[in-house]
Amino acid sequence: MLKRPLGNTGFQLGPIGFGAFKIGRNAKIKYPRPYELPSDAEVDSLLDGLIDLGIHHFDTAPAYGISEQRIGKWLAKRDVPVVISTKVGELFEDGDSRYVFDEASVRASVANSLRLLKRDVLDMVLIHTPHDDMAVLKETPVVETLQSLKEAGDVRAIGLSGKTPEAAKLALDWADLLMVEFNAEDQSHSAVIEEAARRDLGVLVKKGLASGHLPADQAVSFVLNQSGVTSLVVGGLNLKHMADNLRIAESALSQQST
Repeated sequence: MLKRPLGNTGFQLGPIGFGAFKIGRNAKIKYPRPYELPSDAEVDSLLDGLIDLGIHHFDTAPAYGISEQRIGKWLAKRDVPVVISTKVGELFEDGDSRYVFDEASVRASVANSLRLLKRDVLDMVLIHTPHDDMAVLKETPVVETLQSLKEAGDVRAIGLSGKTPEAAKLALDWADLLMVEFNAEDQSHSAVIEEAARRDLGVLVKKGLASGHLPADQAVSFVLNQSGVTSLVVGGLNLKHMADNLRIAESALSQQST
């Protein structure tokens, strides 16, 4: 599978990454249909299948319920080269989200992710913001705390998974990568994506299928045809759907190269 550099992070990613929300949480969701959480055996089978397809980037977060824990248990049994992105800021507890961006909470979140994912170093840590992402970046110590953790060797790359183009633009001055919402119905981050590419920063796209509301055969190509996008993160529990997304992605990239 064709891999491309994620900016100057040193990571090489395929065009499709796996969004691990659905293996850990099924409450307060934005997907069009409800779903049951898979069993441990089903999670193992899914992650094994993704590796067999060539999908080696898993995106998770503390706000994704038991997602980090499940990936960590699977990693303890598999010796495979997986790139993992996780987040700080949003926690999901007792059925509700809450946000914490003080230094102690951010450091505790990173330490807990290291423990759950059974890693000595986290590949990527993104700031997981509410809608007022500008206030988070301007009024809390989260950026400085992540920079300190990166300097200490706990994290390899840091960035923002925010809401607004304004916050993404602000993050260009310190981030190694951005995760932005981008699809045919929401192209508000187009200029930021292009500027990130000019600065050699990696760009991951979330909600490229608008949480399942856009057809994959059109949505995947649309995202990957945007200059500056490295990879599209797609969530799901259906391995065939992930294989279909990958096939569409590789077809789009092959057309770009001809």
